[in-house]
Amino acid sequence: MKLWLVTVRLALRSLQRNPLRSGLTSLGVIVGVGAVISMVSLGQGARAALKEQIASVGTNMVMIFPGTTTTAGARGGWGSAKRLTVGDARAIERQVEGLHGVSYHRRDVAQVQAGGTNWTTTIWGVPPGYASVREWPLSAGEFISQGQNDTAAKVCVLGSTVASMLFGAGVDPVGATIRIKDVPFQVIGLLQSKGQSAYGQDQDDAVFIPFTTAERKVLGTKNLGSVDMIQASVASASDEALAIEQITDLLRQRRRIQPDQDDDFGIRTVAEMAEAADSMARVMSNLLLAIASISLLVGGIGIMNILLVSVTERTREIGIRMAVGAKARHILAQFLCEAVTLSAAGGLVGIAIGVGVSHVISSVSGWPTLVSPLAVVGSFLFSAAVGVFFGFYPARKASRLNPIAALRHD
Repeated sequence: MKLWLVTVRLALRSLQRNPLRSGLTSLGVIVGVGAVISMVSLGQGARAALKEQIASVGTNMVMIFPGTTTTAGARGGWGSAKRLTVGDARAIERQVEGLHGVSYHRRDVAQVQAGGTNWTTTIWGVPPGYASVREWPLSAGEFISQGQNDTAAKVCVLGSTVASMLFGAGVDPVGATIRIKDVPFQVIGLLQSKGQSAYGQDQDDAVFIPFTTAERKVLGTKNLGSVDMIQASVASASDEALAIEQITDLLRQRRRIQPDQDDDFGIRTVAEMAEAADSMARVMSNLLLAIASISLLVGGIGIMNILLVSVTERTREIGIRMAVGAKARHILAQFLCEAVTLSAAGGLVGIAIGVGVSHVISSVSGWPTLVSPLAVVGSFLFSAAVGVFFGFYPARKASRLNPIAALRHD
């Protein structure tokens, strides 16, 4: 133990002789570790934000939408097939087991006005159960009732973005009147903010009106009761697969699809969206990590080069140490200790810089960052391993010097 302490002391003393060179040698490791931590933090922050955005759609959500049609070999886009209906949604609610609730919607873009202010937003025609299925609480007022939907009442519920654009931030719009396509509507509720969706769309930039009001007085329709999408909230994740199977069988029966024909509707789940988004974010995080790791390798090469120069400069010193009894393993240990000290010190400084840069990115640009303790520990250990790997060759070269030739070296 005493021998190792002496070796460490000698290594530190050698590095202190030229602090500027030691600092510049560690610079590559500092940049590498800092880049690894900041990039991993940025990647994990993005993954956490994506998961939060997807979760805002609703938990255990199954989404059913019209599929595609093929005419004379030309395939139409999603929604080109026969439209879904309110009857489909009600049949799903009655006959499919394990559902917490079922909703549907129609939507279009229109201009809304309040006083002398106007704003173009998305108008959603929805039934009373929409907010429950979407797990979207209100911050003021109430949501659309069954009676208002049955009578096609001219009432609406605002998203927070629309409310701030029409009435100003922090103003309670409940009780006010707005105009949608020159039709007056009374504001009966204000929804809590949900933020952006997984596709970058502002979910709060929306106005919700009764479904019957939308199709009869605002959006219009060629076929009463047709919907853009049906959303079903499954009671638990374990029931999701069974629910999808039952929904598929029910819709095929209702739409008279033959056994040899493909579905003319599509079904997606929030879990699938989350998995796809997480996969993309993971690939991006790994790419950023790979790019940042290159800096660590460059830093290791810098340490090896400087130590090779140091071996040449200290050849006579090495010869003297061997002449007074130092063995090859002592010389090897000293130079390895110097390499690990340089890389480990650079790793510590790099950790501080990486954490600082992550917070700066988060506060200045608004990008989400999440500092990972595993990334911090892993980058430090990797920096120490870089010192061992790239320091071994110079250390081995120093330990194999001929003592007589070393003493004669100028």
